[in-house]
Amino acid sequence: MKKEKQLDANGKRKFGIRDKLAYAAGDLGCNLSFGLKGTVQTFWLVFMMMETGLFSILLLLVQAWDAINDPLIGSLIDNDKRKYKIGKYKTYILIGALGLLVGGAAVFLPFPNADTVVKSILFVLGYIIWDAAYTMANVPYGTMLNIVTEDAGERTQLSVFRSIGGAVGGMIPGIILPMLIWEKVTYPAEGAGALWERLADTLKGTSIKMEDLTHVPNIPNIFFDESKNDIAGKIYETGDKVFSPLTGAQFEILHGEKVFWAALIMGVLAFVFFMLMIKHITIRGNEYAQLNSEGGEKVNLVKSFGKFMKNRPAVGCTIAAMGMFLGMQSATTATTIMFATHFGQASLSGIVQMVGFLPMFIFMPFATKLVKKHGKKEVASVGSIAGLVGGAILCIFPLCPKSAQLIVYMLGLVFFGLGMGFYNCVSWAMMGDAIDYQEWKTGKREESVVYALHSFFRKLAQGVGPAAVIALMGTPIIGYVSSLGTIGQSAETAANLCWLVAALYMLSAICQFVGVAVIYNIDKKTLNKMNEELAARRAVEASVEASVEE
Repeated sequence: MKKEKQLDANGKRKFGIRDKLAYAAGDLGCNLSFGLKGTVQTFWLVFMMMETGLFSILLLLVQAWDAINDPLIGSLIDNDKRKYKIGKYKTYILIGALGLLVGGAAVFLPFPNADTVVKSILFVLGYIIWDAAYTMANVPYGTMLNIVTEDAGERTQLSVFRSIGGAVGGMIPGIILPMLIWEKVTYPAEGAGALWERLADTLKGTSIKMEDLTHVPNIPNIFFDESKNDIAGKIYETGDKVFSPLTGAQFEILHGEKVFWAALIMGVLAFVFFMLMIKHITIRGNEYAQLNSEGGEKVNLVKSFGKFMKNRPAVGCTIAAMGMFLGMQSATTATTIMFATHFGQASLSGIVQMVGFLPMFIFMPFATKLVKKHGKKEVASVGSIAGLVGGAILCIFPLCPKSAQLIVYMLGLVFFGLGMGFYNCVSWAMMGDAIDYQEWKTGKREESVVYALHSFFRKLAQGVGPAAVIALMGTPIIGYVSSLGTIGQSAETAANLCWLVAALYMLSAICQFVGVAVIYNIDKKTLNKMNEELAARRAVEASVEASVEE
């Protein structure tokens, strides 16, 4: 006998696990694509060997457009009065998902020998195509949280499941992809000539000579027993690890053509997860509320921006998110290159970084209960303190002996990940409350525009952060030379990258603390008062509308 559907007072299917899993699938799809952002920078610096100064300018330009088009698309969605068969938000998500089928791969077209102008055009066009598709899917997906349910507890659950989906989606390209695209160099059976041919393009312009590759000093390697390293003066044998005479790290080669195919496959997987979400999630609120509440008045983007800047909780959420991108996300490329040059483990960098995700998964089962008891702001604030501790530990790791650096690095990631885990689990629910806060204070609801402006600043940080880091890497302060790839960098450059990564994580932790603990002002007591007053206001509005219809 078929189980009868449980319906709510409005005749909609009651909120439940189906909605939560569906919403998680949506962010899994988003992050399968978004997780490639860090690989974009590594691909264009290491494989395409784009000069750091030029690439930082191009990255800043495309990310500036990326930031601008979010509120544009947000206002487009808010002002769209047309009725769609599957609903307005789901229709826009479907369009974006179709674009992501190929959009992610468009920015990874592998032509390393192309002219600089051609490379620049390929990067800009590919990124614009990818970004337009991602924004079309992500903006309505984010705003959907508030109309799937109006219950604060259920929104928190959606936020937690979104964090789960996003973390899983981000881990696939973040952990698995490095293992697929980086190859450790070992001594070939064909001898030194074959090795030289294999490394010729990567070593072009470096100070490394052929004779350097046949003898290596006894440099301790924290990833392997010292007894397994080559000793000074020993001739390489077939299968031996080939170490850089500059840094002592094992050579690794980036296979850029594999990145293209991986991005294409992830676009297909993202589409599948978006379709699962569209099919199984139920929208219970009014997708056109921001139009109906003002008699169909169109959203004024300039006025909305002014209101947003006065929305203290939205600003707090945004500063915390910007800090995450200015710090942690900006460190992605520097971290990958640090692992390649300093540790000789770029292929395993994703697995090491996974340590930072583990505390979030441990915290997730308790998130809803902790938030219900203590409040979102309170929980996120405690987490931000743990993040500061992690950032401080990460600032210590470059000072440690090389044999202990990885252990200290991972310890710092655990505390940092704990802070980010607390925040990520409730961040979208906090942003949902900030949207309600604007309605509470102004009387007008602008879900898509508020979310899109939040996304605007997030993406601005995504552009400014990596562009600034890449530009800094090319200065004498860090000393990275793009034409040398990862193999030709000096030991001093590798050490400087360690300090850069540590500083970026600390910056991220500070911004998170300031955003959620200092600026964000919706504590548990304020949230209850806001929800009560909004519910009363909406009940009056519904009563007036009903009497007018009669």
